[in-house]
Amino acid sequence: MINQDLVAFGLHLKHLRQEKGLSQEQLGLIAELDRTYISGIERGVRNVSLANIFKIAKALDVESAELFSPKQ
Repeated sequence: MINQDLVAFGLHLKHLRQEKGLSQEQLGLIAELDRTYISGIERGVRNVSLANIFKIAKALDVESAELFSPKQ
């Protein structure tokens, strides 16, 4: 079963990553996470941990809350 919350989170993460001009591999390297893990998050098939949310936010140079709040 597809979790729409995970899909929405992943799509927003992808948007933020692309806005910064980063590939999945580059983001993974900066955040010290595997590229395939980033891919899984963006596709909504990974339930990302809080610790990794902080790593990703730091790598994107955004507040962690921004990962949950797409700009309208």
